Amino acid sequence: MIFPLRSAPNRCVSLQRQTRILQRHHLSTVSLRSTGAPAPHLPSRFSRLSSFWLATGGITQTEGEDGHAKLIRAGYLRQSHAGIFHTLPLGERVQKKLEALIDKYMSQLGASKVSLSSISSQALWQQTNRLEGYGQELFRFSDRKEVPYILAPTHEEEITTLVAKTVKSYKSLPLRLYQIGRKYRDEIRPRHGVLRSREFVMKDLYTFDYSLPSALKTYEEARAAYSRLFDELKLPYLVAEASSGDIGGDLSHEYHLPSQIGEDNVINCTDCEYVANEELATARPTLPEDQSAIKGTDTQSSSTPVKVLRSISKDRRTLVNVWYPASFTNADINTHALKSLLPSLDSSLEDALPYWESAISPCNPSLRGQRPVLLNIIDYRLGETFASTLKADADRFPLLPHQTGTEVSMLDKQFITSSASGEPLNTIRIRDGDRCPRCPSGKLMVQKAIELGHTFHLGIKYSDTLDARIQVPSTMLEDSQPDSVKPHSMTSVPMQMGCHGIGVSRIIGAVADHLADERGLNWPRAIAPFEVVVIPGRNMEEDAMAVTHSLTESSDTSPPIDLALDDRTESFSWKLKDADLIGYPVIVILGRKWTSDRLCEVHCRRLGSTEFVPLNELQQHVNRLLAQL
Repeated sequence: MIFPLRSAPNRCVSLQRQTRILQRHHLSTVSLRSTGAPAPHLPSRFSRLSSFWLATGGITQTEGEDGHAKLIRAGYLRQSHAGIFHTLPLGERVQKKLEALIDKYMSQLGASKVSLSSISSQALWQQTNRLEGYGQELFRFSDRKEVPYILAPTHEEEITTLVAKTVKSYKSLPLRLYQIGRKYRDEIRPRHGVLRSREFVMKDLYTFDYSLPSALKTYEEARAAYSRLFDELKLPYLVAEASSGDIGGDLSHEYHLPSQIGEDNVINCTDCEYVANEELATARPTLPEDQSAIKGTDTQSSSTPVKVLRSISKDRRTLVNVWYPASFTNADINTHALKSLLPSLDSSLEDALPYWESAISPCNPSLRGQRPVLLNIIDYRLGETFASTLKADADRFPLLPHQTGTEVSMLDKQFITSSASGEPLNTIRIRDGDRCPRCPSGKLMVQKAIELGHTFHLGIKYSDTLDARIQVPSTMLEDSQPDSVKPHSMTSVPMQMGCHGIGVSRIIGAVADHLADERGLNWPRAIAPFEVVVIPGRNMEEDAMAVTHSLTESSDTSPPIDLALDDRTESFSWKLKDADLIGYPVIVILGRKWTSDRLCEVHCRRLGSTEFVPLNELQQHVNRLLAQL
C-alpha cells in the first residue's frame, strides 16, 4: 500500500510534536529526518528528573546523621534485610560510574573482564584448607542431590581451577583477569551500612605469571593502577604495608581512607613515607631509664608496676601469660603482636583459665601424657631483670593465680622475651608519638581508616594445591643453571599468582561518609550520579532548556557534562534542599538574578563557591569547577 506524502506545513507541525515528546522522555540524542525543515538541535547529555525515580522525601533527618543514613534518606539505598541492601536508581548510577572507572584502569593494565559464578563448591575450598578457616562467615547450602556449596566471599579457588583447565602454554602468560560482582559473607554484626554488609559488590583482579620476577613486576603494575584510580577520585588515601591474612602470600598492601568510623588502625610517620596497618606496624623501642625500678609482688593490685593478661590457645592446652607495665591496661595489648608469636592464640575469651583447666584435666584422654604449656610473653619495657626474676622466682610473680589447683612444676614453662626477628618484644598497641622504626626523627600517628582496596602477591599457595601448572623452558627460570640445562628442555612449575581487590560498595559508603556535611552528600565528579543539576524557578521551562543546551553542547576542550534537569512539580525551595541532600557536585539555579540580569547562580558546596555567571560563560565556568572535583 502506498501512502501519500503530507504537505510541508504539516510535516513541521508533526516534527515539533515529536520533538516535545522526545524531550519529555529525556532521550540523550535525537535524530529526526525531514525533507523540509532541519531537525532542532537538542541537548546531547541530560536527564529529566520528572522521568527518573528519585526515592527522596518522607524520611526525617536524625541528629548526628552519618553518611549511610544520608544515602538512605537521599534515595540511593534501601535496606532489605540485616546487612543486605537494595540499590536504587541514584545508587545504581554511582556504582556504574565507579565500575566504569575501574574498567578504565584495568584496561590500561591489560586485564580481561570475566564474570564468575557466585556459587562455589565446598569440596574445592576443602582442597585449599579454607573451608573451616572462614568458619561461620560462609553462607552454606546443599542442592537437591545433597552436594554442598557456598555463596563465594572470594574466588581464588574458582579462578585458579578455571585457568588450570584452560591455559596450557607459558606463552599465554602473564594473564590478568578481573571481575566485578556480588560477594557474600555472613557477618556476625553487620554495621555502618554497606561498609560491612553481608552482600557486597567487589572487584577482583587475578594475575598469573610463570616466574617470580614476572609476578612481582605485575604486582607493582597493579599497585600503580590502583594509585591512579584513587587519585582520580581525589581522596586522601593511605597505602599501608599489610598482612596477607587468610588469603595467603607474603607481600601485601592496603588502600585506606582515613575516617573516624573506620574499623582499621593505620600508622604513618610524620617525617618519612612509612605507613603500615596495625598488624604489621612497629615502633622504635624506648628503653626505661631505670630497669631496677620495676618490682612488685601482687600483679592484681593497681598500685604495682606489673600486670599480667591471661589468654589461651585455640586447642585450650596452652595458657598464655602476657606480662606488661602496669601503666597500661588489657585494652592496650596488641593482639596482632601476640598472634605473630602464637598464631593459634584465641583472643576472644575474657576469662581463659576455666577453659584451660578443663582441657588439662587428668580426665581428658586427649592429653596422652603431654605436659600442658604455660607460655610467658614479656614486654621489653619490663627489662631483663624482670624476665630473669620471673623465671627464677615463681612466688614473687606467680605464674598462676593462687586459686588454681594446678602445680606449676607439672607444666612446660616457656618464656618469650623478643620478637621472631630478634627485636625487643612490644606487646602494647602503637600510640601517637611513638618513634618511627624507619627514620631517626619521625613520630608515629595512629588514624582510624576504612580499607577500600587490597593487593596480594599470592605466590603458589593456590596454584600448587589446585595443580595450576605450566610448562616453561628451563632456561627461562631464574634459578636454572645454564651448564646443567639441556637444550629445549621444559620444566613444569606452578603459576605465580596475585589477587587485587577493590570494595565497590564499600567505596560508595566510605566516600559518602567522608564528604558528607550537615546539608547532605557531596560526591567527587568521577562517581557522582549527575555532575550538574539545573533547577529553574516557576514558569522557566524554556529558559531551563536554553541553559541545559548551553551546558551540554559539545566542546573540544572539555568532556561532556552529565546533567540532570529538575523539572519536577515540587516547590523551588524543596528542590534546592533535595539537591544539597543528593550531593550533586555543581548546582545551577535560575532564580531572581536570571529574571533580572540573565545570570545563572552557580553553587559548588564542596569548594565553598557561589557565583553569578552569564549564559555565554556558563559551560566554561562549570567545567572549571568540575575539574577540581
